[in-house]
Amino acid sequence: MQKVLDYLKHNQSRFVDELCEFIRFPSVSAQTQHKADLQACAQWLARHCASIGLDAQVCATAGHPIVLAKTRPVPAHTDGKRRPHFLVYGHYDVQPPEPLELWHSPPFEARIEGRSLFARGSTDNKGQIFAHLKAVEAYLKTGTPLPCDLTFVIEGEEEVGGKNLTEFLKTRRKELHCDAVIVSDTGMPDKEHPALGYGLRGIVAFEIVLKGPSRDLHSGIFGGAIENPAMALSVLLSKMRGKNGRIAVPHFYDGVAPLSAYERKQFKRLPYRDSELVKLLGVKKLFGERGFTATEQRTARPTIEINGLTSGYQGEGSKTIIPAWARAKITCRLVPNQKPAKIYKIVCDYIKKICPPTVRLEIEEGHGADPYFVSPTGAHAQAALRALRAAFGREPVLLREGGSIPIVNDFKKVLGVDTLLLGLGLPDDNAHSPNEKYDLDNFENGQRMSALLWQEILA
Repeated sequence: MQKVLDYLKHNQSRFVDELCEFIRFPSVSAQTQHKADLQACAQWLARHCASIGLDAQVCATAGHPIVLAKTRPVPAHTDGKRRPHFLVYGHYDVQPPEPLELWHSPPFEARIEGRSLFARGSTDNKGQIFAHLKAVEAYLKTGTPLPCDLTFVIEGEEEVGGKNLTEFLKTRRKELHCDAVIVSDTGMPDKEHPALGYGLRGIVAFEIVLKGPSRDLHSGIFGGAIENPAMALSVLLSKMRGKNGRIAVPHFYDGVAPLSAYERKQFKRLPYRDSELVKLLGVKKLFGERGFTATEQRTARPTIEINGLTSGYQGEGSKTIIPAWARAKITCRLVPNQKPAKIYKIVCDYIKKICPPTVRLEIEEGHGADPYFVSPTGAHAQAALRALRAAFGREPVLLREGGSIPIVNDFKKVLGVDTLLLGLGLPDDNAHSPNEKYDLDNFENGQRMSALLWQEILA
């Protein structure tokens, strides 16, 4: 094993150069003009995987291709048992770089300043998945036997929903059968606190439309005699949450599992301070469900949020009207034991109940995803914590992520396995924003973590 770690240490300069080459492809999946760039990036990635000793292929989909790379077959155990097999997931597509004028250097020309590499896709997700590839390279190039089989699935559509990956998993379910999935596409609180993510909130989205008169009306002539849809919507929305931050929808919390004492103890180790959060977010004061810390509120408790409100005149100056309609975009973040379809139904039933008869109600259903949870005390999770501890030289922390990663649920539904979230990003890495960056210490430590993980997970 020491040969693997020495190989990683002595080849960092080359690894960074190769990552910069990977980053140069403007693989923006949301923009059709970059279709050829995505194809070229996938081909480059497959060739690179082959050059380090993996069997690699570019797999066509109805959209952008998927790169599939595997360690070469090893003879079966003499006792007839199947060799352990793990899947490593990542994506080579990136967010659009706009607005370009806010970048301090060209987004696809990597700029290194200190221990930070600035470029679009550096942390999300090219740098993170590349760390895992370099770890495997160290095994293969030093002739060190891997204790398991590995398959890399690196897609080109994560930033636009990844719909074709789900079909790919279904089509190749038998080939991709594995013991667990490893994903490094999230983050850690800071460089002193490497982290294992063990939970994600789910989501359900919908829009509410209240329709009043057949057209905008003069508020002086008709005001006071008919319902104003914007006012009605405001009142309706105000009834969905109590003053203490608790959702007022009946049965909304049915089945929600309480946080364990172990989890709450782990959350207290996180380096988040309310005062720092207030300053970071530019708010006067934090607000959330009473009885829970800010960390618990934003990662482990369900919510109802208004994402957008639209009604009436939005232009310059005044226009004295009663608008014909009002619309609100809503999302609910869900926690374990909450199902998107069930939450959508009970929220809609409540909205219908409290909607005044003076307006017409329409509800338009949007996307949804289940929450995800894997026990942080399980064998694979504990192995990941040991690998993090050894690689970073720091005591790792446990995280629940407040956002949603739908593909993690697809791994569970299609392949029947859990996912370990071993993010290597930092809060200030500006993922999806101008001047995205990736910390090169995290890049190097992530390689060591990945190399050590395959030993720890089978210990």
